[in-house]
Amino acid sequence: MAKLDQQTAGCHQGDPIPAPRAQAATGTAMATTANPATDLFSRLSFRRAVSPSPLRLPSRPARTPRLSSAIVALHKRNPKRLKYASQRQFTRGDGGMLRVTVEPSGEDFWKLDPVVDLINSGAVGVIPTDTVYSIVCDLSNNDAIERLRRIKGIVNSKPLSILCRSLRDIDTYTTGFPLGTNQGQANIFRAVKRILPGPYTCILPATKELPKQCIKHGSSTRYAKRRQVGVRMPDDPICQAILQNLEEPLICTSVKYLSEDEWMLDPVYIADIYEPLGLDFIVDGGARIADPSTVVDMTGSYPTIIRQGKGPKLDWMVTGTDQEAQSTLKAV
Repeated sequence: MAKLDQQTAGCHQGDPIPAPRAQAATGTAMATTANPATDLFSRLSFRRAVSPSPLRLPSRPARTPRLSSAIVALHKRNPKRLKYASQRQFTRGDGGMLRVTVEPSGEDFWKLDPVVDLINSGAVGVIPTDTVYSIVCDLSNNDAIERLRRIKGIVNSKPLSILCRSLRDIDTYTTGFPLGTNQGQANIFRAVKRILPGPYTCILPATKELPKQCIKHGSSTRYAKRRQVGVRMPDDPICQAILQNLEEPLICTSVKYLSEDEWMLDPVYIADIYEPLGLDFIVDGGARIADPSTVVDMTGSYPTIIRQGKGPKLDWMVTGTDQEAQSTLKAV
């Protein structure tokens, strides 16, 4: 027992550590030496938890989402969607006015569907023609015609013109063009078919089918006793695309500045000025040239040019000066 106690005491005084303890200590030292990064991160985590450190580890860049193959295929199959994907087809202003931009050639006429719907519901708007821009509305909607007059600022005594789809519309709302007689009067109908559609406004006697809001009335007006109206068939792809999708012609009047007797040719300026007045839509077909239609009065003996415009004077037309000269020669 005494020897055993001496050996145990010797071990405590500096003898080698028993094998199990020595192996555990060696394993701990190797683990500490072999993984310095683990020890570093553990210390960094502890320090960050206790007092945040300015050290920041680099972050991976975010992955950009990839388009689905089905979406890509859809864009490839639909050329219209691909062409107009970068811009909105229809934009509305703060006042609720619809703005539609269309190519002057009318190749994207499918964008005019909302305009047709608005016209059928009684809207008043601006569309391009083969001459200048016009304020238009449905011919059979009396409320829309009154709104058109208020927006344009014209009195009830001023006549309004009609944008017709075909010669059949002209025959419906007017007595038609003179067919000529055996007494030497020319067949105007045959001559007119060669110039329409075109930049002409023809004044003809109106029928009972035409609303009264479109005709001059009152004792002080020139046409107080005669019901007459100007008819047009514009040679413009955008205007024709709108007319062909309507059930009736359009009432129209040219767009001018409110304080000046000049035509407005830029649709951007037209929208800025007329949108606050209650305009419902505008079709932007590009800037126009200040060249209105030629107005021809066909209610008399000879087709007489009242206003010379874009349409040229033809052989079967006369001017006011020509008519006065003929009257003078007959008197002599």
